[in-house]
Amino acid sequence: MAGPLDAALENLHQITGIRTFGRVRGVAGLMISCEGLDDASMGSRCLIEDRTKNVRAAEVVGYEGDTTQLMPFGSLEGIGPGCRVYPVSHQPSIVVNNSFVGRVFNALGEPIDGKGTIATLGGVEQLLKVQPPLAGQRQAVGGRLDTGVRVFNAFLPLCKGQRMGIFSGSGVGKSVLMSMLAKYSDSDVNVIGLIGERGREVREFIEEQLGEAGMKKSIVVVATSDEPPLMRRQAAYLTMSIAEYFRDCGFNVMLMMDSVTRFAMAQREIGLSSGEPPTTRGYTPSVFAELPRLLERAGPGLDQGTISAIFTVLVEGGDMDEPVADAVRGILDGHIVLTRKLAERGHFPAVDVLQSISRMVPQCLTPEENQLITKGRQLLSTYMDMEELIRLGAYQQGSDPLVDAAIKHYEPLAAFLKQSPDDFMDMVGSFQKLNEILADVA
Repeated sequence: MAGPLDAALENLHQITGIRTFGRVRGVAGLMISCEGLDDASMGSRCLIEDRTKNVRAAEVVGYEGDTTQLMPFGSLEGIGPGCRVYPVSHQPSIVVNNSFVGRVFNALGEPIDGKGTIATLGGVEQLLKVQPPLAGQRQAVGGRLDTGVRVFNAFLPLCKGQRMGIFSGSGVGKSVLMSMLAKYSDSDVNVIGLIGERGREVREFIEEQLGEAGMKKSIVVVATSDEPPLMRRQAAYLTMSIAEYFRDCGFNVMLMMDSVTRFAMAQREIGLSSGEPPTTRGYTPSVFAELPRLLERAGPGLDQGTISAIFTVLVEGGDMDEPVADAVRGILDGHIVLTRKLAERGHFPAVDVLQSISRMVPQCLTPEENQLITKGRQLLSTYMDMEELIRLGAYQQGSDPLVDAAIKHYEPLAAFLKQSPDDFMDMVGSFQKLNEILADVA
């Protein structure tokens, strides 16, 4: 005859585990104060059950006395004192696999392209926030990456594992340039993060600029400007985590993030809400701590895979010394400057070659190639120095052989640096064309 103990053992599988929770104490601005979350740590993921029994995701962003400060990934509506808060994870992560290619995701890793769910079998769990590979263990930057864009291939070569920044104001062609790199570069996979992008432009970028050819080997992560700052920051971390998965699989990944400035703005909003003091132009100290942690994750891996990265930076009014631009320029391996002056002339991509630099030059070029682009830069620089005198007719032909050569070759060089979105020229063709233009220059 079965006793009480045997009956209890038979029903043991029906007993649920203990689930700890805290409660909302108050809500102010973007912050939710909670009590009873003693086990939660900075960055922990929590779920808040609102008054209508809907569940909202949130993250621990600070502490004040015996209360834990949370910031939600969505709206605060329906959340009030007494709502339950359940800690979920100390280290948020996402399972990534090859089925991500060709898809569009939000900052939480949920597909938003209407193509159905993502396969979960065979994936690898990737932490959203990790330390960059140790400097002494990661591989060196590899050989040149053929981008299919002449100005990059010839004057601003991008190497496998290199990190470059595109610095420009709004509306001068960053998105079109990114789409050209996605379509034409010989990378294995593209991972594109649209951080704080205008909602209207997301579908336009995916369907018209990136197109079917670009999406075939691309993964897009989107957080629009109307989403909470935590979502915008999370989108940048997710973009990097996806790129790290494919790098660790041995692929050469092209990562593009537009823009780092909006990531910094999201971190500033989070920092100010959690009580950080504003410092340089209103940016909080955590902004300048998070930027290198994010950007240093790109680059060569420990094995064969690489992440070649393009990060865009908004420089309003052409101020290249504003805090975010200055910090990012010091971290990356080169900078590309897009100017409104060139865009207004119809010169696209609006890359100012003389203000831009790739720090892999000259070691990634052959002596002949280096000599060729040095000639080109010298002629462009000479022409720009004398441009006003030439236009006013104050310069007399024959006064200076170098200026005469600059005048002769300026238009062919400018035509070489222009490129329509549908045009493509590989690295070999780029140097052959530049050599034809400069063949008669001593």
